[in-house]
Amino acid sequence: MERFFKPKRVRSGESSNEPNISEPVQNQSCVELNLNDIVSDPGLRKSVEKFDISLRDHVRREYLTRGPCQPIGHMYPKTSFGKQHRSFQDSWYQKFVWLEYSISKDAAFCFWCFLFKTQNKGGRYAEDAFTKTGFNNWKKAMERFNEHIGAVNSCHNDARIQFESFQDQRHSVSNVLRSCGREIDIAYRTRLTAALDVTRFLLKQGLAFRGNDESTSSSNRGNFLELFEWYSQRNTEIFEVVNQNAPANNQLTSPMIQKDLAHACASEITSVIINDIGDNYFSLIVDESRDSSVKEQMGVVLRYVNKEGRVIERFLAIVHVSDTTSLCLKDAIDSLFAQHGLSLSKLRGQGYDGASNMRVFFVYVFMIVNLTGASCKRRDQLRQIEHDKIVTLLDSGDIISGKGKNQETSLARPGDTRWGSHYLTLLRLSSMWASVIGILGNIQDDATTSDNRGMARGLIDRMNDYEFVFALHLMKYLLGITNDLSLVLQQRDQNIVQAMSLIDTMKSQLQDFREEGWQIILDEVNNFCELNMIPVIDMEDSIAIRGNARRSRRGQTITNFHHYRVEIFCEVVDLIIQEMNNRFSEVSTELLSCIACLDPKSSFSQFNVQKLLRLADLYPEDFSSNDYLYLESQLRNYIYNVQRDPQFSEVGDLGSLAQQMVKTGKNTVFPLVYRLIQLTLVLPVATASVERVFSAMNIVKTDLRNKMGDEWMNDCLVVYIEKDIFATIENEQILQRFQRMKTRRMQLPPLRYSSATTTNTSSVNQ
Repeated sequence: MERFFKPKRVRSGESSNEPNISEPVQNQSCVELNLNDIVSDPGLRKSVEKFDISLRDHVRREYLTRGPCQPIGHMYPKTSFGKQHRSFQDSWYQKFVWLEYSISKDAAFCFWCFLFKTQNKGGRYAEDAFTKTGFNNWKKAMERFNEHIGAVNSCHNDARIQFESFQDQRHSVSNVLRSCGREIDIAYRTRLTAALDVTRFLLKQGLAFRGNDESTSSSNRGNFLELFEWYSQRNTEIFEVVNQNAPANNQLTSPMIQKDLAHACASEITSVIINDIGDNYFSLIVDESRDSSVKEQMGVVLRYVNKEGRVIERFLAIVHVSDTTSLCLKDAIDSLFAQHGLSLSKLRGQGYDGASNMRVFFVYVFMIVNLTGASCKRRDQLRQIEHDKIVTLLDSGDIISGKGKNQETSLARPGDTRWGSHYLTLLRLSSMWASVIGILGNIQDDATTSDNRGMARGLIDRMNDYEFVFALHLMKYLLGITNDLSLVLQQRDQNIVQAMSLIDTMKSQLQDFREEGWQIILDEVNNFCELNMIPVIDMEDSIAIRGNARRSRRGQTITNFHHYRVEIFCEVVDLIIQEMNNRFSEVSTELLSCIACLDPKSSFSQFNVQKLLRLADLYPEDFSSNDYLYLESQLRNYIYNVQRDPQFSEVGDLGSLAQQMVKTGKNTVFPLVYRLIQLTLVLPVATASVERVFSAMNIVKTDLRNKMGDEWMNDCLVVYIEKDIFATIENEQILQRFQRMKTRRMQLPPLRYSSATTTNTSSVNQ
């Protein structure tokens, strides 16, 4: 048999037509599996028999990787059986590991029988009830489950045997027939581990894998192949089992292997996140943005409180959506939840930025957005703000210097979603005014094209206009008021109680500015104009009505005072104040005031039992009638205890309070109070986390990598963003998942047979 594994020399520029031994058997077929056909909900699945025969093992492997659909913690609907009301129970999963639950059909299914049912065994009931139609007679559930298992030779047990054999690839008949000795197995493990080490490094750094020319004659074959070669040259044990020293059809460097390894890495990270959430409450933070190939991508971040009482926000996935309608986004979220076994019954908050139309589909909706962005995005109503002119100004290549840390002060290009960058731009522009005017003058004099000369002349004229200067100083002042809140809301450790205090402060500042800020702005603008020799207008002079005035008013005149005070100053400030009030209606304000009672500052000075009871009323699904009876007394016992406990005297915020309760064990002593704290902490404060996802997306999917597939980009992003989790995952976990993903022709030997190169962390990762 060893002759089949001898290295085959491949001449430069040629490639082997032999299949990669590590790749799945079905890849030899021209039929490809559409992963959209792999549905988590058993009530919506297509049976295995309906797939092409060459794809069926691949389908089984995909479902095997995902495991049975068991939405633990889901609120199962109750069904009436006479006077009794019964429902599916989570505890059944522990006794019957093959059991699945379909949310769409409220029915139970058998995972093993779905994958390996035998048509001519077990009777119609065993074939249909647990594989096609579903079982939902909960009154007789235990009896029917045991009946489904049946005798030793039943349909279910036959499927179980096939399932276990399919799961154990190493001892399968085909693998035993191909087995060629321990040395070849160890070489396979060493080679695969080296490929994984290279994959880990590239994913961690967000680098591209492929090269434009990957032929053997190329001087740059791409990051993966070049780094793989570099790695083997510095490790003798790896060098002896790769490239010319490895079978030509088992190099483990093909693009498919690279993607499978990356997918295994991302899947392990996602599994850690899902397991960390467990049965706890969580919230959803969603936003959408276009990538470099102009495809709409929906980023999803989960916020939850872990077992240590820490507030965690984790990136779950990025999903391509055909459009951004609420129905399309909802379907994408439902599919994502079903894929990862997440239940909507544990969802306690949603935060949406651009996807705000999603609010209509959920009950527990509450968020605090970056209010500056929410207000200022309505640019059509702020026609006086010369945003486009400033962007045009910044697009003049001679004005902006490089982006490195050692560059001189330069104008900052404003971002589309980060309004803090607009504030910095306005600050820099006002401080560098004379320099900008000088550079534009040079462009006007020295430009080689009439377009550039005309653009420079137009910008100089616009900057020397009083209205431009007024708009500049007004927005600089307003963004200065909101900037601190904007920055704080983007911090990872922010909580809703702190946000409430900051919001109240900002609302008061805006109102005071509306009443008293006119003269402040006017004096600043006039002083600036005099300093830079810009003509100062007389506020009592009359001007013709212009812009978007109604036809009946066209041709009439108004004073400069009316134009600047009413049509610009008051309109802009009122717009922001109105947006604030709309965001925080009476209902949301009541919720925030109740939440503020949990604040531990000043020895729990804001604690109010009645308001906290009202807070519990807002969560009827989380507090039963019996819980509500105990809650009042538990709240009184809790506040009496923590106010006298020195371990809580230095606790300054709600997040620290939850951690201290877990540390001292008071979360089990006062479980209802801790539940209120958990529900408060999972509420999303800002959408900054999901905006960071899009920042990472722009790093991973660049203009040069704009043909990345959606699944490939998602895998790269999961690893790149969640580096801290990735660092804790051992190589062996990823290798085993890689093997389970598809039917591999070669199998990993037990770890005890491997050499030193298969250790969990290698030099390439250090």
